[in-house]
Amino acid sequence: MISTRNSIPGKVKSVTSDSVVSEVLVETAVGQLTSIITTGSVRRMDLKEGDDVFVMIKATDAMIEKPARRKV
Repeated sequence: MISTRNSIPGKVKSVTSDSVVSEVLVETAVGQLTSIITTGSVRRMDLKEGDDVFVMIKATDAMIEKPARRKV
């Protein structure tokens, strides 16, 4: 069992890997989400395009920026 509450089901759209890290693009009902994970993890999970997965989001920090108003 995982304690993460924000778990979103999706399907792997693409996996782009180098020797150390991989970018995993997942299509979900809320849009496309991207995760950067180790290539070792991709290999251990045997992740590939078309796999059903869950994207689990747990933020420890959130930042908000409000654009400066333009002076007319």
